Amino acid sequence: MNLKVRLALMNFLEYAVWGAYLTCMGMYLGRIGMASDIGSFYAMQGIVSIFMPAIIGIVADRWIPAQFMLGICHFIAGAMMFCSAWYGYTAGADAEFSVLFPFYSVSVAFYMPTLALSNSVSYNALTKAGMDTVKDFPPIRVFGTVGFICAMWFVDLTGFSTSYMMFVTSGVLSMLLFVYTFTLPKCPVTEKTGKKSLAEAFGLDAFRLFRQRQMAMFFIFSAMLGVCLQITNGFATPYIESFGTMPEYMDTFGVQHSNILYSLSQMSETFCILLIPFFMKRFGIKQVMLIAMLAWVLRFGFLGIGNPGGGVWLFVLSMIVYGVAFDFFNVSGSLYVDISTHPEIRSSAQGLFMLMTNGIGATIGSLGAQAVVNSHTVDGVIDWMPCWMTFAGYSLVVAVAFAIMFRPKNEKAA
Repeated sequence: MNLKVRLALMNFLEYAVWGAYLTCMGMYLGRIGMASDIGSFYAMQGIVSIFMPAIIGIVADRWIPAQFMLGICHFIAGAMMFCSAWYGYTAGADAEFSVLFPFYSVSVAFYMPTLALSNSVSYNALTKAGMDTVKDFPPIRVFGTVGFICAMWFVDLTGFSTSYMMFVTSGVLSMLLFVYTFTLPKCPVTEKTGKKSLAEAFGLDAFRLFRQRQMAMFFIFSAMLGVCLQITNGFATPYIESFGTMPEYMDTFGVQHSNILYSLSQMSETFCILLIPFFMKRFGIKQVMLIAMLAWVLRFGFLGIGNPGGGVWLFVLSMIVYGVAFDFFNVSGSLYVDISTHPEIRSSAQGLFMLMTNGIGATIGSLGAQAVVNSHTVDGVIDWMPCWMTFAGYSLVVAVAFAIMFRPKNEKAA
């Protein structure tokens, strides 16, 4: 099978696992009485990303080839998703946070590192084949977004998006990818002889990147932008579904199929990913990430002033700009880390990028967003407009600071 096809299938399954529950879990939690815990569930993805991608990346760099580590992580993540689903099935509406949350937490603890591992597997295979990662990776990565969309549509159309069955779907996909990893191209582990420093012995070489001002600033702003990542994943579909309490909106397509409406965001991703090679080569990492930050401003702003009725076009615009907001940050950032670091610390460096974005940034974002939503909730009713405007304002402040402070020496991808 063609290398690009093999890597595309890996990316399809990788993100389908996540798409099965990421955007609709908030609705399920709300229906079983855990609406006030939505932020905690999404924050856990960030908390585990603070340390798990780095640890797993070190193991992949030093001892267990990345493709095998990818499979091991998916096996454990899938098994814990099945446990979450089983508890959801047996407990029903009486499910308790103290039981469901630990199962879910272990699952995401082993899933989140796979986002960086799958990138490492792709970059390694493409490099060994003599291909250009900046040019050839985005068309492969786009199939990850396609997988995410397919999973979203599947759980929506089957009615799984508001039940424990979303966890079953995710578990099945994880197990499929676990089996598929045995067919992936082999990744090398670092073999060094002679005396090693403590950092080298434990695979912490990637953290030395903070000694470089350019990379330190890049990682700091990555964390600040990472704050935006989980806000709409956790609260966008519950927000859209909340319009169902209003007679004029309850029968609209957006309310009835909020997950499908939200999937327009991922459809936008599939197009925006293909633009990355051009923008990276033409404008460089600073301009590309600045565009992403401004897109987050629009993402939140359009959500705040839109509605599923006459204002649905604003929702659609919000979904369209999401592709720019997410891809021009996440995918371009990952490529920038790859071309700016030595191959020996490739997996560790990708893990560090994940730590700053999906770890520190996403944790602060999830908990902060929950606090903002709670502060605008009275008797169970949320005033959503000021929430979305707060998120938009934060993104704008970060964009201005980034434009002033980040000054890379070599902005354009080779």
